[in-house]
Amino acid sequence: MSAAPRASALAPFKVRSFRFQWPADLATSWAFEMETLILGWYVLVETRSVLMLTIFASLQYSGNLLAPMVGVMADRLGHRNVLCAMRSAYVVFSSTLMVLSFAGALAPTYVLLMAGVMGMVRPSDTGIRSALVGMTMPGDSLVGAMSIQRTTQDTARIAGALSGAGLMAWLGMGPAYALVVCLYVTSVLLTLKAGSQHSISNSAVEKTPVTRPSPWRELREGVTYAWHTPHVRAVMLLALMLNMTAFPLFGGLLPYVAKEVYHANQTMLGYMVATAASGALTGSIILSRFGSTIQPARMMIVFCVMWYSMLIVFAQMQHPPEGILCLFLAGLSQSLGQVPMAALLLRNSDARFRGRIMGIRMLAIYSNVPGLLLAAPLISRFGYSATAALYCVTGITVTLLIAVHWRSHLLRGDAPANRQ
Repeated sequence: MSAAPRASALAPFKVRSFRFQWPADLATSWAFEMETLILGWYVLVETRSVLMLTIFASLQYSGNLLAPMVGVMADRLGHRNVLCAMRSAYVVFSSTLMVLSFAGALAPTYVLLMAGVMGMVRPSDTGIRSALVGMTMPGDSLVGAMSIQRTTQDTARIAGALSGAGLMAWLGMGPAYALVVCLYVTSVLLTLKAGSQHSISNSAVEKTPVTRPSPWRELREGVTYAWHTPHVRAVMLLALMLNMTAFPLFGGLLPYVAKEVYHANQTMLGYMVATAASGALTGSIILSRFGSTIQPARMMIVFCVMWYSMLIVFAQMQHPPEGILCLFLAGLSQSLGQVPMAALLLRNSDARFRGRIMGIRMLAIYSNVPGLLLAAPLISRFGYSATAALYCVTGITVTLLIAVHWRSHLLRGDAPANRQ
């Protein structure tokens, strides 16, 4: 009995593709976190406006509407090929900002413009990398692989937050951004080694090279499959609510809390982000060892409610020590809820639709935009604590309604979504 968890944790590294994809995704995630922190703080300091901060954060999700079509392209052209193209675009965009910074020509307008351009591509990265894991990983190692995959994001959030804040404060924006460019270049080189001929030959790309339907028809087929598959529809609706009400509090608005609530600088912001990621990393490590023993759907519901609960408590804290502890527990709950969600989608969905399903899942991230933009006037009128409480109570209510409505698919122990 004790050998199963250990096998679940180590088995993914036996797959050659995963050994290259893991560091590639790690480098990409490090760059994402450093870039978001550096630019978010720059916009807030230069404009002194929480509205501009929320606009910057929301622009990073401008491409979510394209995510399902990116999923279609990944199913057609290969997940590795699409990832390489996306990550090459990151190199171009980040290099542009680096040059502007070194030249002393950087301005908030340029940052917002580039955030919008990069936002057309970045939201699809997480979904496509997950689909690549699902395509190259044996089914009995999938939960362990998704848990380890999540540890790369959590570790990156810790390292990216601390190094991004420290380097920016110590060296300035230009040198800090040069490191971001180097990380993107590294991710492209490693991604080229990921994937396998086996994974590509098993995809829809080579199964139907002649009679392949149009991309729009393939997209409609994916949407139809998601809508008529109960557990997939439930997860999509839950993801929509989480991204609208939980993620703005856990990400985009943290610079506001650091500066306006704690009256601190970017170093404190780095500590806050790193602490939240440490909690998430702890949850990912737990799941990487014991993922084969969990019931994904039940665990997803329970810890999404716990995540909201900890965010409510965090919003009431007026001093950094208490707030940082709450962020750790919120990160732990987030990981224990989100990893089972991703594994559930990949393990219980038709393999033909994996790219499209993950693309549609990424489309749910777009609800970040109204969540962030609505937060600005609410905070101005009612304050951060009241706004956070409103978001979290709404999220808990909707999560419980989803669980009750699809209880036969999410709560029953013998449901396929709870299969161990």
